[in-house]
Amino acid sequence: MVDVFSGRLLVSKDGRSVDPEEALQNKVVGLYFSAGWCSPCRDFTPVLCDFYTELLEETQPPAPFEVVFISSDHSAEEMAGYMHAMHGDWLALPFHDPYKHDLKKKYNITAIPKLVIVKQTGEVITDKGRKQIRDKGLSCFRNWLEGADIFQNFST
Repeated sequence: MVDVFSGRLLVSKDGRSVDPEEALQNKVVGLYFSAGWCSPCRDFTPVLCDFYTELLEETQPPAPFEVVFISSDHSAEEMAGYMHAMHGDWLALPFHDPYKHDLKKKYNITAIPKLVIVKQTGEVITDKGRKQIRDKGLSCFRNWLEGADIFQNFST
């Protein structure tokens, strides 16, 4: 993920700045394009929260998975409210970072919500993360892990 977020900072749910190189190293990353005003987003976000919590808090060792929220909210306040009300304890690209437009273009985001699962290089494993989580639940993570070229003992 060094390639994708090189030279940038991400923010945690509580507003702390996070170095993406450290936080995303050796992880499968879900780029979550979403917004609080979007009802399909509000419908899927709790599902993603449960998925994230199960992978990171209910498995030992925690799964090598991280979500980075890329907001389509109308203001920084809306983004913060949506994150606090509905999001898991994942990371986000700061609201005012114009890089979100580049990411939307790079990953061909034409509608939200969209969960793009990527390798460390930023290469797409699947752009159907949302559908796969809904259809297969936790078992889809194993497929992502195999596609991610991360070597780690992980079992679901």
